[in-house]
Amino acid sequence: MACAVLILLRIGHWNNLQKTINRGTYDSMLPIFNTASEVGYGAVIASLAGFLIIRDSILNLTPDNPLISEAVAMTTLAGITGSSSGGLSIALSTLGEDYLRMAVAAGIDPELMHRVAVMAAGGLDTLPHSGAVITLLAICGLTHKQSYLNVAMVTMVIPLIAVVAVIILGTMFGSF
Repeated sequence: MACAVLILLRIGHWNNLQKTINRGTYDSMLPIFNTASEVGYGAVIASLAGFLIIRDSILNLTPDNPLISEAVAMTTLAGITGSSSGGLSIALSTLGEDYLRMAVAAGIDPELMHRVAVMAAGGLDTLPHSGAVITLLAICGLTHKQSYLNVAMVTMVIPLIAVVAVIILGTMFGSF
């Protein structure tokens, strides 16, 4: 509806409406296909037999503090899929019940578990193969060599530091 209203309101201001619509459609293809391929790739990874070994290793990483194990699981899967939403959906569908059970057993508020999961999924989701990074650099006309260090600092290093802080505070004081 918003696009239709915009076209109607601006109908006389375009020199070539068809060219504008075609360009917008064309420019939307890269982000759509990058995201779809990364989520599909993640689903394939989750279906592999080796994923069960990784899952069990991560679940048993820190049995006394499921916050740490959950953070490692979420950020690892987000890194593998190149997508925070893809990694989060795979991790929660395959590990969510286990983490909820571990949280209840450890007396950890499920809201804190969810907060850590979402924050951790935003840690390694922007590795160089990430669809979002590829799209961002393509739109900006930059290469990985020119700008990836800056992207990594803002989208990986700082969020991972924040996750560590939340885990420490959550372990010391509970949900906040």
